[in-house]
Amino acid sequence: MTDTAIKIQNLKKKYRLGVIGGTTLNAELQSWWARKRGKDDPNMKIGEDIGHFNKTFLALDGINLEIKKGEALGIIGANGAGKSTLLKILSRVTAPTEGDIWINGRISSMLEVGTGFHGELTGRENIFMNGAILGMSKKEVERKMEDIIEFSECRQFIDTPVKRYSSGMYVKLAFAVAANLDSEIIVMDEVLAVGDMKFQKKCLGKMGDVAENEGRTVLYVSHNMATIRNLCTRCIVLNKGRIVYDGDVEEAIEVYMDNSVGDLETFYSFDGDKRSVPERGKQICLHSFEFYDRKTARFYTSELMKFRIDVEGSANYDDLRVRLEIRTAEETNVGMSESLPLISLCAGERKKFEFSYDISNLAGGTYLLRITLFVLNDLGKHTGYDESTKKIYFEIIDDIPHHTEWLPQYWGRVKLPGVIKLSEKLL
Repeated sequence: MTDTAIKIQNLKKKYRLGVIGGTTLNAELQSWWARKRGKDDPNMKIGEDIGHFNKTFLALDGINLEIKKGEALGIIGANGAGKSTLLKILSRVTAPTEGDIWINGRISSMLEVGTGFHGELTGRENIFMNGAILGMSKKEVERKMEDIIEFSECRQFIDTPVKRYSSGMYVKLAFAVAANLDSEIIVMDEVLAVGDMKFQKKCLGKMGDVAENEGRTVLYVSHNMATIRNLCTRCIVLNKGRIVYDGDVEEAIEVYMDNSVGDLETFYSFDGDKRSVPERGKQICLHSFEFYDRKTARFYTSELMKFRIDVEGSANYDDLRVRLEIRTAEETNVGMSESLPLISLCAGERKKFEFSYDISNLAGGTYLLRITLFVLNDLGKHTGYDESTKKIYFEIIDDIPHHTEWLPQYWGRVKLPGVIKLSEKLL
């Protein structure tokens, strides 16, 4: 156990669904008597489901995990997989229902913006309070004070009550406190998403430094796979409260993406779906999108990707364009393409348009597609009329020979054409 920072055995956390308590004794007795007689609960709120009453939910279902000192562990999974619950238990915010946990060292946590801060206290006073929680003396905190203030970029506001801070300032100060005070274990839950890009880069560098050079342990939850790649040396994937993978970061991300994408569907209907802007879908309506002539949305790089859209117009249009936005499965931008030539619709007309798209320059992997119908005016201003409302996934299988193995995490998702030799001379 000397080189072990955290050890978890058979950890379970059970929650009871529905509202528990929070009413008067008289109301509780009324509800109990109504249930006893099989009647409707007179105190139930509109829309509540009596079927959920007293049911339980396992947020964590038998977690076994050992984390070594100096490891930077990434924790990924879909929403509701149990990531935040695990960190809350380790940070002693909530207690486990079952299981054992051994922690070797002090834990500094950032579970949400402003965790551990008191709004009425100044930034400086909150630094002292956090140090005291970690068991540090006033002199120990004072020695770290200048480093914390410098890193936080909040010097001008350090003696201002933090209730007046923006969310970004909260994150900067909270991270500076967590990273610079003497804690052996740092726990972070998706908090860097609030900060600006420059500060995020600074934080990731600091976290990598404390793990590699200072021997401190980092547990990091994020939906941003780029930060997981940059920071973590090991990664676990949670699914429905269980660890489904533990090991290499790249393989963990592949497992997570496979679970997230599910079946590669070929047909998507957008009828009745809410648009990002209320006006969209009114004048031009995108009814559906389809990868036709195939059973699954899986393509070889040596073939064309063919798709069909079902569009209806309420006015005449002869300059309508189709835009494809391609992202990785982690939703990182890859590129954008537009249809040529333009497409046309008459008032009250509904048409199906078929398109082909060259995918030979895309590296193998799973992608996300977004489609938009729009027009451009003479000044180049973009006006969107409708859009896809669901995530459209497709997979590329690279069957074009290459001289070297293509690694998207290093070279990107777009493969540039090869270099052609024009001549050769002996000197």
